Amino acid sequence: MKRKLSTLLVCAGLFSGTAVIAQVPQANQQQEQQVKVTDAELEKFAAAYQGIQVANQDAQKKMIAAVEEQDLKIETFNEIHQAKMQNKKVEASKEDQEKHAKAVETLDKLQPEIQAQMEKIITDAGLTVERFEQINTAMQSNPEILQRLQKIMSS
Repeated sequence: MKRKLSTLLVCAGLFSGTAVIAQVPQANQQQEQQVKVTDAELEKFAAAYQGIQVANQDAQKKMIAAVEEQDLKIETFNEIHQAKMQNKKVEASKEDQEKHAKAVETLDKLQPEIQAQMEKIITDAGLTVERFEQINTAMQSNPEILQRLQKIMSS
């Protein structure tokens, strides 16, 4: 489930100038390059993508609010979180670490709601989550598909 959400959020970064690197094993990468994507599917993908972008902005606001409710600065939260994710020594007060833990607990509770919302956006656009992920991966390895999508989104 976390993989799906991260894929959706990575997709949201696709057009924002963020470098997106597919971490697909070599054998699967060849299969993904051969994925056929119709213009109709790209139109559905574009609709889902735009909906996800809006939902992602809303989710970010909720996540920021969850951190700020703990009277913790976003920068401090990120520093603590990054250190913990990298198994490094956390350079923060015990109080800030406790606030971080409470914020993470709230964020963990938000995740299923955000996940469900993103999945609903995709299915409402007429795609399955799996097909959305296939198209997203295909775009990362096939610039022609990305160009077709950009053309659809600009019209």
